[in-house]
Amino acid sequence: MTTTTHVIQPGQIEPPVGSIPSIYIPLGAFRDRAQRMRQLAEGHVMKDYLLFMAELADAQHAALAAFPEVSLPTEAELNLCREHGMPPLSVQNWPRDPVWQHALAKIIAQVMKNATPEAREILTGLQAMDSAALENFASEVLSGQFNEVNLGAVPFVAAALQVYWAHMATALGVQAFAGNDISNLCPVCASPPVASIVRIGGNENALRYLCCSVCDTQWHMVRVKCTNCESTKGISYFKIEGASDAVKAEACDECGTYLKIMHMDKDPQVDPVADDLATLALDLMMDENGKSRSGPNLFLISNIAE
Repeated sequence: MTTTTHVIQPGQIEPPVGSIPSIYIPLGAFRDRAQRMRQLAEGHVMKDYLLFMAELADAQHAALAAFPEVSLPTEAELNLCREHGMPPLSVQNWPRDPVWQHALAKIIAQVMKNATPEAREILTGLQAMDSAALENFASEVLSGQFNEVNLGAVPFVAAALQVYWAHMATALGVQAFAGNDISNLCPVCASPPVASIVRIGGNENALRYLCCSVCDTQWHMVRVKCTNCESTKGISYFKIEGASDAVKAEACDECGTYLKIMHMDKDPQVDPVADDLATLALDLMMDENGKSRSGPNLFLISNIAE
């Protein structure tokens, strides 16, 4: 069964925009994500999958800690991007450093230890790919084109790319970035959000942030507004009856899409990726309601959960 909530109009619950942080870069995101996945795995029907994804997040944390220095935008380039509202590390335009492949190798080596035979076969196939093939694979993943790639390998390639972009974002710091002219794309790397989260504490208390599916950056977007088409009409919230209020699907009647919204006041430990993986029943329900998902979780573009 479903629960649907029609919400009040914009402006009634959102504080005025002033000194609030427009961009938030979580530190230790991969480590915290692994911990959250293990917490969610207890008693979950997808326990084994969530535990394996926790190991993948652990591998991401280790790869990030050992990530070497890489080329970054110059101050002049950053100023130009800030002036024109452009993401300086766009996944489509930034000249990708092949060093991300070393992170992939580290991740594969770490998760291989406890991988299932099926996952081990996928990982071995990735190890056999040359650099050019991996770059082509990465380009397909970042452009959302999955027809020509091995779906089972997507989470591992995506994991390494996330480490690379998270490293660059944290190295530059929030002061390097400004708002994006396209408010529903990441102001750092121009990727779509995986989910949104209503934060607690500090100046961002009760504010909604979209969570990047690639670099983990979070950026402010007012609530009661479609994260896809920005309509303020026909916004409804759905949840699985009996499930926690911490995770709901925010749906828009105008464009027919939805994105999950997570509430830290209901559960301070919610994580945009982990809690998204653990609430696949909500995705199935939204599909039955004729709503399509507007943002990807790159760990879900896979068949290894089966």
